[in-house]
Amino acid sequence: MVQRKALTPAFSITSIRSLMPIFWAKSLHLAKLLEQGIKEANTDSKCFEVLEWLNRTTLDIIGRAGLGTDIDSLDDPETPLRDAYRRCFDFDLQARIINGLAAFTSLVRFLPARANRDILTARNIILSKAAQIIQEKQSEADRKQETRHKDIIGLIVKDNMAASKEDTLTVETMRQQVMTFLGAGHDTTATSVAWTLLMLAKHADVQTKLRQEIRSHLPFLFNAEARESEANIEKADVDLLPYLEDVCKESLRYIPSVPMTVRKTIADDTLAGYHIPAGTTIYLMANAINHLPMYWGDTANKFDPSRWRNLPPTYTTNAFMTFLQGPRGCVGRKFAEVEMKTILCSLLSKFYFDQDLSVQDPEQLKMWRLVLRPRDGVSLKISPLKA
Repeated sequence: MVQRKALTPAFSITSIRSLMPIFWAKSLHLAKLLEQGIKEANTDSKCFEVLEWLNRTTLDIIGRAGLGTDIDSLDDPETPLRDAYRRCFDFDLQARIINGLAAFTSLVRFLPARANRDILTARNIILSKAAQIIQEKQSEADRKQETRHKDIIGLIVKDNMAASKEDTLTVETMRQQVMTFLGAGHDTTATSVAWTLLMLAKHADVQTKLRQEIRSHLPFLFNAEARESEANIEKADVDLLPYLEDVCKESLRYIPSVPMTVRKTIADDTLAGYHIPAGTTIYLMANAINHLPMYWGDTANKFDPSRWRNLPPTYTTNAFMTFLQGPRGCVGRKFAEVEMKTILCSLLSKFYFDQDLSVQDPEQLKMWRLVLRPRDGVSLKISPLKA
């Protein structure tokens, strides 16, 4: 709880709003690069594997907004950090077996397998970057320098130096937090946006309705010059779009990027009449809970954003477990939600999204590797909006 206490102020609404210009800058840059790719192909539309593009976008966002450092993987996809995370998501047979077994025993990590070597290489790259960032932030704080942006780790380091002894985080703890930001802070959101775009491609009526709402609330995004205006971006508030909120929540419910979380009980407890002793490993199955008809009704397995305006009487807050709930819920939830909305607004104001019928439906190829992502990514046919 000491870590959570230290992190909470950095993830406040005020802090996140101060970071929104970064969200917009990277999201608009992504749209520009996709548009450039279509023009270079000299065609009216082009199929892109959007998950890779979104991973690079969110990595750049968490780098700048979370850590105060420029990763620039959108312009340089071979940058070491991006390569490190690419190694983490290898889906060949050996990697799938090794990582499946690792969920039950850490001993499998001692096997001399390529998948384990890749994970170790990736970890060392990320660990080195995390250590560098912490050292830079501490030096800035020692010199009482202000970071260029109110990045999250900079705020944590600054607050940590003024904290009481019992509330102070160690350098190792802060380094682990940086590694968590880099991993969980970019890939979960990228995967969630990719699944959302797939759902919008499958449900053209939802895509059209959402685009109409974006046009109504943020008309400047549909003008090539106005969408780059800092004054317009400064006033843009993605939280004021109710249908966008419903679409995001429904996508996160329908395909949670983290389908399972593991916890260990610290005291004896009782659940549904069963005694659960302290030290028991608990698997929280978000993907299963999010689809239980006992909470969501007969349409539990259907993608339907309209459900959020007419929830069944059996619904409870704990039926939505994508970010978990209660005091152990995801501290970065609001950050992820605002980031997700910003990227969607940037893309839907620029392009139509259709299914790529030349590949197998990504929904049929779900695989769990840190997050629930499709084996071959998410390929979508992208067409620029006609004026």
